[in-house]
Amino acid sequence: MGLLKKNFIFQDVNELKGVGTKLSRYLKNKKIEKIKDIILHLPYSETDRSKISELNQLEIGKIQTIKVIVKKLNFPRIRNLPNRIMCEDDTGKIDIIYFNSREGYLRKIFPLNETVIISGKVNFFRNKYQITNPDYVTTIDNQEYVAKNIPKYNLTKGINEKKYRQISEQVTQNLPVIEDWLSEKFIKQNNLLNWNDAIKKLHNSDESKNNKSKSFRRIVFDEICANFLTLSENRKRIKKEKKNKVFNEIYAKRIIKQLPFQLTKSQKKVLDEINIDLKSKERMFRIIQGDVGSGKTIVSLISMANVIEAKYQCALMGPTEILSLQHYELAKKIFKNSSIKVEFLSGKTDPIKKREILSGIKNGEINLLIGTHALFQKKINFKKLGFVVIDEQHKFGVKQRSELAQKGGSNCDVLLMSATPIPRTMMMSNYGDMDISKITEKPAHRKKIITLSKPEKKIQELWPFIKKQVNEGNQIFWVCPLIEESQFLDFSSAKRKFDLINKKFPNLVGLIHGSLKKEEKENIIKSFLTKKISILVSTTVIEVGIDFPNANLIVIENANKFGLSQLHQLRGRVGRGTKQGMCMLLFKEGLSKNAVKRIKILKNSDDGFYIAEEDLKLRGFGDLTGYQQSGNKNFKFADPIIHEDLFKLAEKYIYQTDKYSDQSKYNFLLKLFDKAEIINIKEF
Repeated sequence: MGLLKKNFIFQDVNELKGVGTKLSRYLKNKKIEKIKDIILHLPYSETDRSKISELNQLEIGKIQTIKVIVKKLNFPRIRNLPNRIMCEDDTGKIDIIYFNSREGYLRKIFPLNETVIISGKVNFFRNKYQITNPDYVTTIDNQEYVAKNIPKYNLTKGINEKKYRQISEQVTQNLPVIEDWLSEKFIKQNNLLNWNDAIKKLHNSDESKNNKSKSFRRIVFDEICANFLTLSENRKRIKKEKKNKVFNEIYAKRIIKQLPFQLTKSQKKVLDEINIDLKSKERMFRIIQGDVGSGKTIVSLISMANVIEAKYQCALMGPTEILSLQHYELAKKIFKNSSIKVEFLSGKTDPIKKREILSGIKNGEINLLIGTHALFQKKINFKKLGFVVIDEQHKFGVKQRSELAQKGGSNCDVLLMSATPIPRTMMMSNYGDMDISKITEKPAHRKKIITLSKPEKKIQELWPFIKKQVNEGNQIFWVCPLIEESQFLDFSSAKRKFDLINKKFPNLVGLIHGSLKKEEKENIIKSFLTKKISILVSTTVIEVGIDFPNANLIVIENANKFGLSQLHQLRGRVGRGTKQGMCMLLFKEGLSKNAVKRIKILKNSDDGFYIAEEDLKLRGFGDLTGYQQSGNKNFKFADPIIHEDLFKLAEKYIYQTDKYSDQSKYNFLLKLFDKAEIINIKEF
């Protein structure tokens, strides 16, 4: 095939010899579509075929390699009977069995009275060793190709080890010499390998199994750098655009004075950070991280007041209609004594009302529009949009953030809000394109939630307490854990719990599960919000951010099945009003050490940031519940715990050391890790 050219790496796999339509379809099942995907599809182990065994040393059920003489070929003419090749060495005999193989092909690879090397799984049938459909059959002069440790890849139906090895070796043995984006000095100083050597080692040794090996650490460093470069480039592009806004903070200060409560020090600090950005000539691209109930929305609404005073419009987008409606109600309270006109828009808005709103947005009568993603439909045209706030933005990746920033134009500032505290390493690798603000305090009137734990076998002791809560007009969440990927099993488990509780409290119980349509789910939540039901049984995490002021108790079954951060998020659903909130963790006996630690941490702390860090330490990046589902797990090789030093090194390298160099040298790297499209890099 000759040496591959650099851009060949980004071509389709069917450009490779031996890869036709059928095989490329099988490869696609493993997400291998481009030649670069073969480079990044690392072996997870090795198959040891290195030892040549004599026939009297064979072990049944093991993959073994033998050197034998072909003595006889038997091709039955009766349908469905297998072809049989009888072989022997000085110590014994063996049959090689083939189903559905052509006679001509077998005669070619098994020449009579010649010595061949065979490797495959050994079985025993009718007092004789046999290998059925061996993985390898080759001549004695090709022994070195078979009798060795062979990389083992995670494959799919339709591709065997031998075939994939031929494809993989076509690429790895003919890699183009890529000009390294790291200097030799940097590679040596940080105990890494150059790119070409690292890739070859990862595919031809056991280094891919060792996430601390030099070659593995090199590909991890590259992956982190590609991630940080994308964020850095996105940030540069946003900050390049200059805006022209002039306003002061008088209006907002007036609104703060009228609030029926005091802002916390943390809220004031974040408000100052936002105001500095709003007054700056550079566009704001900031995220507020704040624990459940820390008052992020109030801060964002107050910051809008100055923008509106400067004759610009604002938009606040929430993930669901219920949460967006709550923001709308809060905005009306905050701006009730002002001239600010606030409207609400969702997919369910009445068509006549919707036309009015569209007109009011276009002519500038509406100052603040709150709603769901419907806010960003093409037909919605703001007269002068100056500030966009997005709540619970975890579904927005870098690409969506970039598109959103463009939609508002160069005069539009962007603020994201997240109620999910994220460990620093992840924060850095997901939001490196943004400025980060943290609200670390809870409002003074908010009482600390009392967290208790109880073995599930003592559940009977709970009923009198729940009855008392219901009689006092309080509401209760009852959370059942997901059993497995089966929605039916999860539904039946929650349904049984619902039936049990409903017998004790007839017509006062609602049920939410994964099979419900969005509208049905929202209707049940509304019934709970309007106190039509007192107990809500749920298999899913109750919507983050929604304020249930009357819910004071949450019962979490099988609490050891949830991660720490998830338990903390669930706990934050209660105690939002003036009454004391309580969280009851039910668990099965025989907890692991980690489960005991998690429960202890949760009982002793209500600091979401501390809890997120501890969760990461205890559970590990790969197992962190909720992280993958949120769309944030954007690393194939890097692990923020195992490779924490590489994250720090990459951060220093991208944001400090290499800040003034020619960024085009990284285009190949960005394309390799599918980042080029995000920041519109076409050439490399």
